[in-house]
Order: sequence, then structure tokens, then C-alpha cells
Amino acid sequence: MAKFLTSRNEDYSQWYNELVTKAGLAEPAAVRGCMVIKPYGYAIWEKMQHQLDQMFKDTGHVNAYFPLLIPKSFFSKEADHVEGFAKECAVVTHYRLKNDPNGKGIVVDPEAKLEEEYIIRPTSETIIWNTYRNWIQSYRDLPILCNQWANVMRWEMRTRMFLRTAEFLWQEGHTAHATKEEAIAEANKMVRVYAEFAEKWMAVPVIMGSKSESERFAGALDTYTIEALMQDGKALQAGTSHFLGQNFAKAFDVLFTNPAGEREYVWATSWGVSTRLMGALIMAHSDDNGLVLPPKLAPLQVVIVPIYKSAEGLEQITKQVSGIVEALKAKGITVKYDDRDTQKPGWKFADYELKGVPVRLAMGERDLANCTIEVARRDTLTKETLPLEGIVEHVEKLLNDIQENIYRKALSFRDKMITKVDTYEEFKELLETKGGFFLCHWDGTPETEERIKAETKATIRCIPFDSPEEEGKCMVTGKPSHRRVLIAKAY
Repeated sequence: MAKFLTSRNEDYSQWYNELVTKAGLAEPAAVRGCMVIKPYGYAIWEKMQHQLDQMFKDTGHVNAYFPLLIPKSFFSKEADHVEGFAKECAVVTHYRLKNDPNGKGIVVDPEAKLEEEYIIRPTSETIIWNTYRNWIQSYRDLPILCNQWANVMRWEMRTRMFLRTAEFLWQEGHTAHATKEEAIAEANKMVRVYAEFAEKWMAVPVIMGSKSESERFAGALDTYTIEALMQDGKALQAGTSHFLGQNFAKAFDVLFTNPAGEREYVWATSWGVSTRLMGALIMAHSDDNGLVLPPKLAPLQVVIVPIYKSAEGLEQITKQVSGIVEALKAKGITVKYDDRDTQKPGWKFADYELKGVPVRLAMGERDLANCTIEVARRDTLTKETLPLEGIVEHVEKLLNDIQENIYRKALSFRDKMITKVDTYEEFKELLETKGGFFLCHWDGTPETEERIKAETKATIRCIPFDSPEEEGKCMVTGKPSHRRVLIAKAY
């Protein structure tokens, strides 16, 4: 099965598209620019969702749900916000269909035009802040720490499954605070929650930092990001957190009475990650044989395949394996015993390799006689025959080792692909020949930033939090610069 994948070196984009479909993660939908997330892909997203949801609740957040449809007038209240999303909005104009009087099927009823159009949410700041106005009167009502799991729609012209689709799944946190300092601390806290999730669960190393002004979220005073590097040397923005200042509070007239009895506008944040994380997971780790999944997010962590010649042989293997299955489940490990007689063991091995199952156990009749079992690990494609005694503890440790190894491998690759450059010529050359992340001096002007983007298709990914002050000259203009910024081509 896996041999039918185009290799990454031959055509990385084709490899990705084939892997998404052949591993059963997703497929194109009948709706332009949308996808169907298949059960195996959705199982990975559910594990991401479950862990993130727990991390949000551990930091004091609660879940709520707000409408999918947003009155058009709400978007006109915050100028930067409407400008940022205007070109991506899907608009609902009518509320009824009818039979075509000419017998040509169904048509929109022209008599059913809405007085005010609705926007299918591209993001929910406007409707949420309109709601918060009713929830907030006093400093005693603050902070509000809400998150919602939802779908959104942004009318993308060029799409790729998980990375950029017209409709996608995400979570969006929206918080309200009494002080600027509290809101900034919240936005910083949440980008660090995302970074911890990316590194500890996805096994993807990330660089945290602030976005340049032109790359900020529409309506934000500051945007914090986690930037990951994919195996083709391109960056992927994996999550963002925004300090919104008082912009949305002013647009929707959300005030509170402070302890001194004075009326003040509320301070806001928003933050989100989406099914784009699925794209990051695939592209950061997988190989030419298929998916490589970190055990913490694999829907199936262990699969056991019997190899037998007779019904009696299968019965004996099944009896021996049943104890292993129960013991693994008791440790919270997801395991499947695949004794289907519709597929041969070789086919099963290839299929589980393609699907990225971290550990594969195989037991044949000779193993049964010798009290041994074959153990194969997906990350290194190595296998060994081990005694049955202690196998459960070995597998438990192996899953931890695989999680750490996948992270170390991605970190080693990422670190090798970070290059300091001081001249624009060197930058342009290495961008094409090496790729990856570049640490460069920039004069801080949007004009220089736009020139880099226009001439190289690379963008300033972030100003890293851990970037030390360092006097230098902008690689493009030669003007003074006080620290390096992170630049890369990106998805």
C-alpha cells in the first residue's frame, strides 16, 4: 500500500495530498474548497481537542457556544476587523427556497430576502462582544474566560486539506478583563499553552514570538504566535493569541464600573488553533511510507497481528494475546487485536504503517511455541523479537521512547534549518537552496517588510520572545536594527 505514495523529495505537495487521502484522514467534499474529515482523521482531532480542552479548563476557562450567523452590521463596527475579513466572507441573503415556476428545479424565493444579511462566522469577536455587553456591568463580572469549539468559514480560493479550507474546525477563546496588564498576561499565557501542547503532545518544536504589525490579526494591538517548521523547509503558523486592547469594547460599547465607581472600557483577548494542526502533525513527522504519529495523539497506539496457518493456530494465539490486550488497556493504552481473515498479515502491516500506528506486535505459531513476540516501531521502522514476559511494560516504555524520539528528530531538523544571515543576497540564495528559518536584522518598517515579501515570497514569521538585543544593520536597507527577526516562506 505505502509504496504508492509519491516520495517527499520528488513532490512534497503531492506526497502530502496522497497521504491525507490514502491514510484515511480526509477527502475533498462536494462543496468547493471544503473537506470531509474521515473517522481516522477525526479521531486524531478528537484527541487534540480533548487535551487542549483540559488545558484550557486547567487555566480557568469555560466553554460556551455562540451563533454561526453574524449580522452584517456587526462587522462594520470595528474598521480594521472588517477590512481584514471582508474578502473572505460568505453572506446569507435569503431565507427560503421554492419550486421554479418554469419547472427547472429549486430557486431562491426573491420574496424571502433578509432585511439584513448574515455573515457565516469567519471568527466570532463581533457577536461575542455584542453579547458581553449584556454580561458585564461591574468589575465583579470580570474576568470572563470563555472558549468555544466551532466551525468557521473563510472563502479561500486555493485550498489544501487541513492547511487551508473554506470551512474548518477550531476553538476560539474570547476573554474580557478589567486591566490592560491582565489582558496582556492572558494572551501571553495562552500562546504558551499552545506551545506546550505542540511540543509535549504533537512532538513539534515551535518558536514563540510577536507578529509584525502587518501580520497581526485584524483588530489586534498585538498578536503572539507559535511557528513550526515542516520537512520541506516551510514555516507553518500553528496557533495565535491576540491582545485586542479596548477596540472591540469600544466598538460594542462594553463598559464596566471599576472599584472607584468610574466607568471604563473592558480589555480583550482572543486566541485559537484549528484543524491546521493536523497538517502540522502530518508534515512535521511523516515519511515516504505514510504517517508517523506521536503516541499521545495516535487513535490506535498498539496493534497486534496474528500470523497463523490453521484455525487451531489462531485460537491458540488469540488465547495468548488476550491477556496482553487486557493488560495494555488497563494501562490506558489503546490497542487493537486484528484477527480479520479478510486481509493477509502483509497487507495489515502495510496499512498500519501507512496509518502511523506507533507500535505493531506480531505473533506467529513459532512465537507461540517460543513464548516470544515480534515488536515493530513505526518511527524507526525497526523490529525485534522479545520474550512475552514483561512485554506490556516494554510496550509502555516504548511508547514514551517513541514520543521523545519523534520530538528529538523534529527538533534536530528544525535547529539545523535555522540560519543567521546578514546580507540580502545571502538570504535570497539560501532561501532557495536551503530553506528553513532565517534570523535576520530588519529595520522595522512595513515598506522593507513588503519588499522582502514581494521579491522573495518570504514573510516575517515573528519577533521571537527569546531573541536577544543585538545591534546590527537591516539586511535590505542597512538601517539600524536592534534584534533579529524570524523570516521564512510559509504555508
